[in-house]
Amino acid sequence: MSIDKEENSTHQSHVVDQTSRMETRNGVAQYLPDIDTDVFIVGAGVTGLTVAALLAAAGVRAYTIAKHSGTAPSPRAHVTNQRTMEVFRDMGIEEAVRQVSTPLPLLGNGVICTSLTGLELGRYSCYGAGPHQLSDFAQASPSEMVNSPQHVLEQVLLTHAREKGAKINFSHELVGIEQSESGVVGKVRERQTGARYTVRAKYAIGADGGRSLVAERFGFGFEGQPGLMNMLTSWLEADVTEYTAYRPSCIYMIAQPGNAFWVGSGTLVAVKPYTEWLLNRQYNSEAEIDTSDDAVIAYARKTLGIPNLKIKVKDTSRWQVNNVYATENCRGRIFLAGDAAHRHPPASGLGSNTCVQDAYNLAWKLALVVSNKADSSLLESYNQERQPIAKQIVGHAIQTLYNFAKVPEALGFQQGQSIEEGYKSLEDLFSDVPGAEQRRTLLREAIDLQNRRSNALGLHLGQRYTDSSAIVDDGTPFPEHRRDPVLNYEPTTHPGAYLPHAWIEVKTRRMSTLDILEHGHFGLIIGIGGDPFINAAEAVGHELGVKLPVYKLGYRCPYDDVLGEWHAARGELGDQGALLVRPDRHIAWRTTSRPDDPEDALRRALRHVLGLDLRREQQLE
Repeated sequence: MSIDKEENSTHQSHVVDQTSRMETRNGVAQYLPDIDTDVFIVGAGVTGLTVAALLAAAGVRAYTIAKHSGTAPSPRAHVTNQRTMEVFRDMGIEEAVRQVSTPLPLLGNGVICTSLTGLELGRYSCYGAGPHQLSDFAQASPSEMVNSPQHVLEQVLLTHAREKGAKINFSHELVGIEQSESGVVGKVRERQTGARYTVRAKYAIGADGGRSLVAERFGFGFEGQPGLMNMLTSWLEADVTEYTAYRPSCIYMIAQPGNAFWVGSGTLVAVKPYTEWLLNRQYNSEAEIDTSDDAVIAYARKTLGIPNLKIKVKDTSRWQVNNVYATENCRGRIFLAGDAAHRHPPASGLGSNTCVQDAYNLAWKLALVVSNKADSSLLESYNQERQPIAKQIVGHAIQTLYNFAKVPEALGFQQGQSIEEGYKSLEDLFSDVPGAEQRRTLLREAIDLQNRRSNALGLHLGQRYTDSSAIVDDGTPFPEHRRDPVLNYEPTTHPGAYLPHAWIEVKTRRMSTLDILEHGHFGLIIGIGGDPFINAAEAVGHELGVKLPVYKLGYRCPYDDVLGEWHAARGELGDQGALLVRPDRHIAWRTTSRPDDPEDALRRALRHVLGLDLRREQQLE
């Protein structure tokens, strides 16, 4: 999620946790037993639940708290992109997420209109639903984008985390935290009873959202602009099937005369097509806003253009749009992840996706470090890799807001103009009066810009780690982008890139190259001439105590490239080369041909990634 809530919701419909420990004596709160663990996770939203599940699956002792009484009380974030679905696929919960979601191609229109019953101003295809997009999205990933409202997504994550053995306590609030050279000490209060206890851990993760206490206590620096605009979100039950089903969309962007806000008069976001919605609207912070159900219903009817629409208000909340990212994602033993590290507009749907991907990057590194299979310097790569991504996605999200502001500008809408003036401008726009054709060209250009909001395939899948101690550079540059890198994904096997997806066959079963990798472990991909790497991987894995399975991938290999898709995606990698793939599926090392001593080359690469050479240097000193 990428919004910073200003106040609690006025309605409650979330799952409340019932496992919080309570201990009082004569009505006086007592101190509870201290907790000793490896990783202390503060926050149990999308970020905290994901990292808790991943650490539990890896056998890491972790303890998670959240001050809230349960999972998210309202939909909030909703767009879940293909990269995040790939993470869920690896975690074994992709189908569970799909069961509570709507496939986004089924909502594959971007609709801009004056109201649901008014004039449609523009429409474009998105989320891979358009004929010209089908192949790009399908070829890029084995997973499909879905609309997964946060209140149901978090329930899936919570169930999975607890099934893996994660310890998660809601209504437990962090009241103080310190770190030393040897560890982290957190002070926690049970909100229901006032009882207090101490958590001692080796590391701590601040996954506590846009007003992160962890970030504040440790003085993390931030860049950007907070409080860009004030927003009101209403969660509504309203059957508008008649006005939406023929042009199914995840978001209906409503632009009306007299309103030149960045988000127009509001955005209608599908929660459950076509009967449950979020209505987002911007408001002037200098004016009072009525958040009563009656006021919300009146505004919704006016904005949607349906005067007698039957509406039930399930939740209303105020929040602010921010344009902020942390200048560093770790300080000593403290890590920031998710909204605690990057706070940006929800436009382009990058919030919860980046939260999951932060967790996916950090969890395996912590697992190796706490098990003493990697040096603690490996953890520095989390900041090296994810902080530039945070900066990138924050900048992209704010740009998409500016891009939408061009729509009312092209329509001739201005703040303070009369309704009559605004509709006269529209009448002229869609007529044959002098200059109208040029204005329609400007409108078309403004609508085309919305593709960068809803069709940013390259941004979603093309993340590259270019300056990381957990990547072994092979001395070659990343391939130059041939097309727009925001809209188009161009797979590569260059170190630092994500492993390309390709459909292959394994004993008559179709699989993705992403599916063959074992969850939570490194993998070595070789080709037809890579047999010497098999014994090398066994020896190096045994020596370093790291599981390192080998996958022979190519024409008529055990992992059979029957369609030639892997051959097309692997780029410079030859049949005698090899790829060392990290647990988060980013490529750690590549040799395009077979080295003279495969075992030594592989050993050097894996030791570099794990930071073991640095540990040896420190021991020698």
